[in-house]
Amino acid sequence: MRFETLAIRAGQDPDKETGAVIVPIYQTSTFFQKSLDKFGQYEYSRSGNPTRTALETAIASLEGGKYGLAYASGSAATVGVLQLLNAGDHIIAGQDLYGGTFRLLESVYKKQGIEVSYANTYDIGEFKKSFRKNTKMVWLESPTNPLLKISDIAKIAEVSKSHKALFVVDNTFLSPFFQKPLSLGADIIVHSTTKYIAGHSDIIGGAVVTSNEEAYKAMKFYQNAGGAVPGVLDCWLTLRGLKTLAIRMKEHEANSIYLAKWLETHPKIKKVFYPGLESHENHALAKKQQTGFGAVISILLDGGYDEAKKFCEKLKIFMLAESLGGVESLVCYPVKMSHAVLSEEDRRKQGITANLVRLSVGIENKEDLREDIEQAL
Repeated sequence: MRFETLAIRAGQDPDKETGAVIVPIYQTSTFFQKSLDKFGQYEYSRSGNPTRTALETAIASLEGGKYGLAYASGSAATVGVLQLLNAGDHIIAGQDLYGGTFRLLESVYKKQGIEVSYANTYDIGEFKKSFRKNTKMVWLESPTNPLLKISDIAKIAEVSKSHKALFVVDNTFLSPFFQKPLSLGADIIVHSTTKYIAGHSDIIGGAVVTSNEEAYKAMKFYQNAGGAVPGVLDCWLTLRGLKTLAIRMKEHEANSIYLAKWLETHPKIKKVFYPGLESHENHALAKKQQTGFGAVISILLDGGYDEAKKFCEKLKIFMLAESLGGVESLVCYPVKMSHAVLSEEDRRKQGITANLVRLSVGIENKEDLREDIEQAL
């Protein structure tokens, strides 16, 4: 089956008991067992629940993976993967990283004896120099948040494999509709399902997909032991969002391309960061490894903090809020929001400046969105 069909049918067969065509919400904490000698598939909802199983199966199918795991948040999914590391292991992360992941690595895992370094993943020669004898994992975002930089996933996968390091890609920004890192050589995919997969800004969730059985079993054990699993209603809402993922992503992208091209011509915009533009430094690579460009646009305003504050507060359709990936358009100020955890020096190194604003483009009418940005500017 192709993507659009998988999104609606994978893991979502009619209910065997009632014939319901939509996966039921199995709102139960525990399950009846007929015998002490033979327990059923489900025992306790922290360990497994039919609604969650349907979600995990569906997401794995869309990413082309064998195994899926759902978590209570994107950060919980990140922790689920990082638990594969032991004290003394080394992880290489991309230089441009979501603030929450940076916080976990710096403030949690370093204290647990995990060595962390940040590499230039845009220069394969430089990237190769980052490996140590104890390197066990490589962590990458592509595109990055918030500057939308693209790394060559296939080449990084090849290098990681030669060093026997697990290669993890955060695929939140593009969703499996626009990018499938497993097909490019990645070992593990991480998602904040809060974003495009659920797509309606009404749940918090995360997911991990892999075809590596050993890694899956270890993560499955920790998922049960740690217990950071999503509630069944959140699983059900995420499944509902999945059904329209293909349609939504097409509209998100169409609006984004339209706005990015217009923003490039605006005299009050110093620079536009969007891989769908031919002017983007990684445009050719994005076309090679992606089937679309996504719906996040970052812009440098002509000015500093005062201008950014006025711009964000004057917007009427774009709402000033954390997160991205919902059907509604949002504006984020990375310095004080998504990347506030970084020091001023670290933000400066990444290029996150006082005049940088991130737009999550929704699926409203594109002319309304353009006019809203125009009046704010």
